[in-house]
Amino acid sequence: MRDVHVVGVPMDLGASRRGVDMGPSAMRLAGVAERLRALGHAVEDHGNVRVPDRTSLTGSGREFLPAIAQVCEELAAFTASVVRRGGTPLILGGDHSLGAGSVAGVATALAERGEALGLIWLDAHGDLHTPESSASGNVHGMPVAHLLGLGDPRLAGLAKPGPAVKAEHLVFVGLRDLDPPEQAFIRQAGIRAFTMRDIDERGLRAVMSDALEIATRGTGGVHVSCDADWIDPAEAPGVGTPVRGGATLREAHLAMEILADSDAMLGMDLVEINPILDRRNHTAELAVDLLASAFGRRII
Repeated sequence: MRDVHVVGVPMDLGASRRGVDMGPSAMRLAGVAERLRALGHAVEDHGNVRVPDRTSLTGSGREFLPAIAQVCEELAAFTASVVRRGGTPLILGGDHSLGAGSVAGVATALAERGEALGLIWLDAHGDLHTPESSASGNVHGMPVAHLLGLGDPRLAGLAKPGPAVKAEHLVFVGLRDLDPPEQAFIRQAGIRAFTMRDIDERGLRAVMSDALEIATRGTGGVHVSCDADWIDPAEAPGVGTPVRGGATLREAHLAMEILADSDAMLGMDLVEINPILDRRNHTAELAVDLLASAFGRRII
């Protein structure tokens, strides 16, 4: 049984489409803490990280980098403190730019005991842009680049020491929408990236087994960062950047069940749920179901 520490990050500064700031409230409404307690875990909900009001800021896109860095710094301090105490941080988003902070904090806590961090990134997108390479300027398309030590130094330098994650310890699962600079970077850096074609051809079990083997090789454990859009929008309509052809409901649950069986997960993000685009909180309820599977719920 785990000591789970929940925190919300009601942030939409990294996205062009408004609404994901309500994601933490939607998952709380769906009973995330109660579901995990029913599995026997100790759960403490710490409320929300402070996020500047978007209406108080000027500009858009990459101009929000200073505010996002401030949020991620506070989030990194939170996740580091939880891991130091032997707990499991669970971050409810909010847009995926928060991953630059959540993962950096876990990596910092592991580095203090001489261990590296593995990262499994469940997402339709690569999130590998830097402020210079991004056409849109949206920071939720940049967190992985920052975790690798690239891009804006305010986000790239959050882990102590940096970078938060090495390329050989990073695994993508579920990719199906990459920009040319991201495709080139994945090839150049030798990052293991399992696309939906890999899942179609090999099956989700084989892909997740390989992902865990890569992310745990030479590391002290794995952080899992899950964007709700890695699931097919037919199942998860309440996301800001839907891409058809994603994981099925059962594939998504199987991925979580395999993670639970591995006992390698040190922390987890569940992000990019947009209640404005959802149907009767369906996607948030699905997310809570998936979290229950990730934290050990079994059919029998």
